[in-house]
Amino acid sequence: MRLAAAACALLVAEATASGPTFTSSWASPDAGGVSFAGKKVAAIVISADQNLRMSAEEQLARELTARHSQGVAAYRIIPREETQSAERARPWIERAGVAGVVALRPVSVETERTYAPSVWSQANYSTLWGYYGYGWTSFYDPGGVREDTVLVVETLIYDVARDKLVWAGVSTTTNPKEAQTFVTELVSAAVKEMKKQGLVK
Repeated sequence: MRLAAAACALLVAEATASGPTFTSSWASPDAGGVSFAGKKVAAIVISADQNLRMSAEEQLARELTARHSQGVAAYRIIPREETQSAERARPWIERAGVAGVVALRPVSVETERTYAPSVWSQANYSTLWGYYGYGWTSFYDPGGVREDTVLVVETLIYDVARDKLVWAGVSTTTNPKEAQTFVTELVSAAVKEMKKQGLVK
C-alpha cells in the first residue's frame, strides 16, 4: 500500500506537457485565392523579450522559406525603435516589398488546477492492537493539487497589398517547455495550419 500511495503522489506532482494545439481558426472567404509562394513574407513575433523575438522571427522566416516563400524576420526590416508604431513600421514593410505578414502574439497565460482523487490506505480494524500497529504506518493522504500553466497564442496572416486578414488561429500549450523548444513547436504547428489553407507549400 505504501508503494501504491507513493506512485499516486508522484502522478499528482508530475505536470504533463503538451505541444501547441490549435483550438480554433478562421479563414477569409477568399483565402483560397491567396498564395505567398515565391513572395516575400515577414515574420513578426510580438514579444517584449528582444532576444526571444529575434530568434523566433528567424525561425519562422526559415520555415516560410523552406516552403517556397521568401521568409524574412521583421527585425531585419523595421528598426527597433520604430517596431511598435504602426505608422512608422508600415513604410518599412512596404518599401521591402513584403507581400504577406505572419504575426505570432502571446494572448494570455492561465493556471489551471486539477484536484487529484484522495488516496486511502485501508487499515486492519479487526483488533485494537492490529489497528494500533498498522495505524502508525498507514494513514489517510488527503490527495494533492496539480497546477498546469496554459499559454494561449494567436497567429495572424495578413495580405499586405490589400491590408486584409486572410487567416487567424488560436493555439494553446500546456506547461510550455523552455523558450526555444516552445517556439520551435509553435512555429511548426503554425506553418502546418498555413499549409492546410494553401498559403504556403
